[in-house]
Amino acid sequence: MNCGELLIIGGAEDKCLEGEVLNKFVELATHSEGGIGILPTASEIPEEVSTEYIKIFRDLGVDRVEVIKLDSRQDADDPAICEQLASFSAIFISGGNQSRLSELIGKTKFHDALSKAWHEGMVIAGTSAGASILGKYMIVAADTMLNDDKLKVEIGVGFGFLDGLIIDQHFSQRGRFDRLLSAIAGKKEIMGIGIDENTAILVKDGHFEVVGQHQVLVLDGSTSDYINITSSDNGSEELTLSGFNLHALTRGYRFDLLTRKLLMKKGIQQ
Repeated sequence: MNCGELLIIGGAEDKCLEGEVLNKFVELATHSEGGIGILPTASEIPEEVSTEYIKIFRDLGVDRVEVIKLDSRQDADDPAICEQLASFSAIFISGGNQSRLSELIGKTKFHDALSKAWHEGMVIAGTSAGASILGKYMIVAADTMLNDDKLKVEIGVGFGFLDGLIIDQHFSQRGRFDRLLSAIAGKKEIMGIGIDENTAILVKDGHFEVVGQHQVLVLDGSTSDYINITSSDNGSEELTLSGFNLHALTRGYRFDLLTRKLLMKKGIQQ
């Protein structure tokens, strides 16, 4: 069976009956029986976050919506919780702190079970931190150095559902272009994908389509002809770059992750 769809959301998606992004998730989730499991582990207020998503998913017509409670690595290695996972048709990973997801779930039995379920067709959505964790790598932190306006970007390991990608969220709204560019500089095999709020990419069969209100940026340094990274005395990095590809996509446009090329909207000739 083919892998399930990934709906990767830039955060702050509309939580109302007309919300395009969550409607798309529910549409995908209800293609098969099982219901939706909500994974709020990234959040420091998981009950509040879960309550909000339970309400909107039920308002959108989903009968079974349940919370998967994982508060420790011991929970994530619990066979009963892994068995619970297998009963859902779709999983929704909330926002919060992606480091919590990596620390509490990464390389556990639950992580393995989630990967297996996705490879067997389960739909997985992640918003904000839940979006960043789905790549092979993720931005853990990007701090401006004291008395300097340059970023120091720290990279961590995600769940690895998408090789060769770093996903950033709240992208335009929080001015994260520089940190994503810094994260992929010098790494030709890695693309950076920046997703705006209330916007998502729907990934299936090696390509994605943009869903939602705003924009998705793809940064590709595979064709770069010059990169120079200079470290200053205080540890920040200065970048000189040339030959990067930048793709900006809006609703309905598609992108091939294998060829790294724009695909037009369905029905529009390139």
